[in-house]
Amino acid sequence: MSDQIKHECGIALIRLLKPLSYYQEKYGTWQYGLNKLYLLMEKQHNRGQDGAGIVCAKNHLSPGSTYLHRFRSIEQNPIKDVFDKVNKPLRKAKRNQINIDDPNWAYEKFPFAGELYLGHLRYGTFGKNSIEFVHPVMRQNNWKSRNLVLAGNFNLTNTDELFKVLVDLGQHPKAYTDTVTALEKLGHFLDEENQVLFRKYKSEGYGNQEISPLIEKNIDIQNVLERATKDWDGGYAMAGLIGHGDAFVVRDPWGIRPAHYYYDDEIVVIASERPVIQTVMNVHVNDVQEIEPGEALIIRKDGRINKKMIRAPHERKSCSFERIYFSRGSDKDIYQERKELGRLISPAILKSIDYNFEDSVFSYIPNTSETAFYGMIEGIRNYLVDWKIKEIKKKNGSLSNEEIKRIISLEPRVEKIAIKDVKLRTFIADDASRDDLVAHVYDVTYGVVRNNIDTLVIIDDSIVRGTTLKNSILRILDRLQPKKIIVVSSAPQIRYPDCYGIDMARLDKFIAFNAAIELLKETGQESVIQDVYEKCKEQEHLDKEEMVNYVRDIYRPFTAEQVSAKIAEILKPDDCNAEVEIVYQSIENLHQACPKDLGDWYFTGNYPTPGGNRVVNGSFINFVEGKDKRAY
Repeated sequence: MSDQIKHECGIALIRLLKPLSYYQEKYGTWQYGLNKLYLLMEKQHNRGQDGAGIVCAKNHLSPGSTYLHRFRSIEQNPIKDVFDKVNKPLRKAKRNQINIDDPNWAYEKFPFAGELYLGHLRYGTFGKNSIEFVHPVMRQNNWKSRNLVLAGNFNLTNTDELFKVLVDLGQHPKAYTDTVTALEKLGHFLDEENQVLFRKYKSEGYGNQEISPLIEKNIDIQNVLERATKDWDGGYAMAGLIGHGDAFVVRDPWGIRPAHYYYDDEIVVIASERPVIQTVMNVHVNDVQEIEPGEALIIRKDGRINKKMIRAPHERKSCSFERIYFSRGSDKDIYQERKELGRLISPAILKSIDYNFEDSVFSYIPNTSETAFYGMIEGIRNYLVDWKIKEIKKKNGSLSNEEIKRIISLEPRVEKIAIKDVKLRTFIADDASRDDLVAHVYDVTYGVVRNNIDTLVIIDDSIVRGTTLKNSILRILDRLQPKKIIVVSSAPQIRYPDCYGIDMARLDKFIAFNAAIELLKETGQESVIQDVYEKCKEQEHLDKEEMVNYVRDIYRPFTAEQVSAKIAEILKPDDCNAEVEIVYQSIENLHQACPKDLGDWYFTGNYPTPGGNRVVNGSFINFVEGKDKRAY
């Protein structure tokens, strides 16, 4: 994806099931859990570069001792910064000649020696990039079982409704965000659960000091999660710690956001992505399980591990963008799916080059599209095998050796066209500077494209805004002087905003939407824009369950090919000499390649939750009214 899109936060949870002395003896360090947390976060750094944070919880300290410790950072390399801060007391103790390998000393004196760790990687989709927005977030109390720590990969579309519920309960939330709302909603029902148990044990004659451990042992985490998430509309994989030592991860009933886990008799590991756990724990793919839609994995203080259904699962709508781009391509299934996306789009590419292999060069940009490129080349080679068989049969034995050699040696011309300078990291630049930076991030290979003869075919993961293509990449490729540039998107046209955790909330940022608007104006159908606006306005005060996605009407008059042609026209720079064509994946091919992950609302407008229709209509109203804000 050449466009900069912020997305998909990452979570990492570690629960050690043995005393620290066990890991010191077996692995040579009591820092086993802390080291695994670091690796989980580093292996998921693609999921969040705006900030990072970790919390450590200690289960067996005496009153008066701090049992929850947290560090967060928004520095340029936040993971490194967090762990530098974490390890600073160890470095100091070592200088003072303290035996830092003693697990008993570490548990008592070192803040981040404990049984429970929760880490988070943040990509901000809302709010300023301040430390206050970085997870884990905490709700503190003098009773251990009322302390709540939360970190998640989520966006809720109905924060306004949930906020009002909190206010009606008499609360005064400190901020109007879905993070605060989720924290306070869970905290409210955690408080209620504590209070119910307190009254129960009090009526049975127990004293206050006896009641606290009874509450910790018998608190019903499933009940808390069921009640708190009842009205949540959105995608979420939410991880939490409770001060006395329980932990949980809960996933939305549509399976929009991902969560996976592994456990043995030593450790429980939870992360957003499966291959991360495989690598960090050196385990087989079959050993890593998925937290199912609507399910919670609950880890009790005593080490019991339970899976509980918290919400009735809906039709699975896990995010297809995870498969196309966001998740690590080293996952067994995702790798094959990305290859299949490339293979399935190869017939459209062949048609665009008019089956002229001799004058076509195939490559990819950026590096994340390499897997789809392999699939594309595989599809093209499969076509060529069939073509060669037909050509040879057609001549019925009359071919000369030279003719046979010419036929069987025909292969797609594959070249490494763009080389990324990894030292130039575009995510650190603001939008105004980024285009100029991208122009220098990529070097191109000169001399492999014949001037004004060859067609250059470049595959990309997806084309969202198109600004980087227009302002940088197409100009870079045009330096090679191809006759034509075909940019292939392994994803379909992105037409509708996301509201479940990806920073794609504004319609006017999508090149497909802008192309459709231009087509409406050019074809004398500008009234459609006003009609859609009026329909959206009429729904503003309806319950989200009653709303309809009328923005689909913007695209209805045109074929996908017409929209693609207009996109190419808009994106071609004025100083670009080559002809430019854009080829997009079809919806049908997307579903064929990713049959288990049907969350395609970006492309089709089929939102899995009612809040999605409210967001898309609100986003269109903002577009017409010129409001620079998101619709949720």
